[in-house]
Amino acid sequence: MTIETEEIRLEPCEPGALTPDELRTLFLFEKLTDEQLRWLADHGCTMRVPGGGLVVREGDPAESFFVLLTGTIALTRRVGADDVETTRTEQRGVYMGATQAYLRDDGVPRKYQASMRALSDSEFFTVSAADFGRLMREWFPMAIHLLEGLALGIASSQAAIGERQRLAALGALSAGLMHELNNPAAAAARATGALRQRVAAMRMKLGKLAAGKVAPDRLTALLELQEEVIERAAKAPVLTAMQTADLEDELGDWMEEHNITGGWDVAPVFAQGGIDTECLSQIEARLASAELLDQAIHWIGYALETEQLMTDIEDATGRVSSLVSAAKQYSHLDRAAHQWIDVHGGLDSTLVMLGHKIGEGVRVVKDYDRTLPQVPAHPAELNQVWTNLIDNAVHAMKGQGTLTIRTYREDDTVVVSVADDGPGMPAEVRKRVFEPFFTTKPVGEGTGLGLDISYRIVVNGHGGDIQVSSEPGNTRFLVRLPITEPASV
Repeated sequence: MTIETEEIRLEPCEPGALTPDELRTLFLFEKLTDEQLRWLADHGCTMRVPGGGLVVREGDPAESFFVLLTGTIALTRRVGADDVETTRTEQRGVYMGATQAYLRDDGVPRKYQASMRALSDSEFFTVSAADFGRLMREWFPMAIHLLEGLALGIASSQAAIGERQRLAALGALSAGLMHELNNPAAAAARATGALRQRVAAMRMKLGKLAAGKVAPDRLTALLELQEEVIERAAKAPVLTAMQTADLEDELGDWMEEHNITGGWDVAPVFAQGGIDTECLSQIEARLASAELLDQAIHWIGYALETEQLMTDIEDATGRVSSLVSAAKQYSHLDRAAHQWIDVHGGLDSTLVMLGHKIGEGVRVVKDYDRTLPQVPAHPAELNQVWTNLIDNAVHAMKGQGTLTIRTYREDDTVVVSVADDGPGMPAEVRKRVFEPFFTTKPVGEGTGLGLDISYRIVVNGHGGDIQVSSEPGNTRFLVRLPITEPASV
């Protein structure tokens, strides 16, 4: 049975069960006067809820204000088709329910903002929403004016800034994706144009070979040589830039000695394919004709270059495909809201999406433990966390340094570490990094909501933990995610 359809069955409320002195032991009421405590004792009551019982349901009219006396409770919020646990506590005196009953009546019904369940036999002190709202307005009028202004101001600013941040993030990611897509697309277009020219040249060379009245057996040998050289190039080891340059010089000298027309222009093509002078000598021996050798070298060169261009096109289009796949995985448009995931997929797709921001000056080190178990999570939300942490790290390093992303297991959690070797954070900054609207970035570059959102996603949304340690040359954010679902009741 889901929370949406579960029936709430509460034991009758017992009035007058708490004395004023007992109410004073609750931190919420400890500064009230004797008269105010007596009023609370007369208007409130105690309620007992058995373990597993639903106390309030998100979306129902907010009719009561609850203060926990004993037991353990859990608060959940509805996200899509899932109930996400945001808080679990057994702290005496915590409160929940009609917490905004004191706000002025704006015609909008007050509803519970979350569902509350008693995980063990629990006892609450309760006051009706009407009584709670009245006592707040009458006892603390100035505070209520301030709270109303603060609540409205925060709601308005969060809505405006949150919308702007989402649009800015979408624009930045879109611009970055277009930038990343442009490079392989342009490379494919260039390679296609060059390929068209080489195929045309091959047709012309074939015509010249035929016009030269080459014996059929020689022509067959030439075609066999072409296939052998292409196969040899496919298996050739990858050379360094220095090795390739040296090979070009050797091939150029060989072609000049054998009077190959434009040999120095053809040599780089053979060097790129890993073809050495020994292979050219074998071609010469197989053909046994100086005139045919010149045409054969050019013919085979065209074939090699054609293969290299087709490989370039394949690599470029493969890059486009991988970028689209990464963008799809990053946004999780085709995924359920909550599922079991491998954290490495989200980390890799985030690195791809932020590739334009990371730039060439930052070296990315990935130290992954691929044996880690999957974790229950909302993947799109976690990708937002990875985006914030990586973006902040790159900003701290000012585009130069080493970004290290490490994953490992610690007890019953999967740990994701995002570290940079930037200048570090002062102690006073480190204490405030998770505060809403706190930022060290210049005006216009940061809203101060990124790490606050990340904290709420990890801690409240996933039951995990996020911590930061920092010293010059080593700033590290540790995200811990439980490998098991929260216990059901």
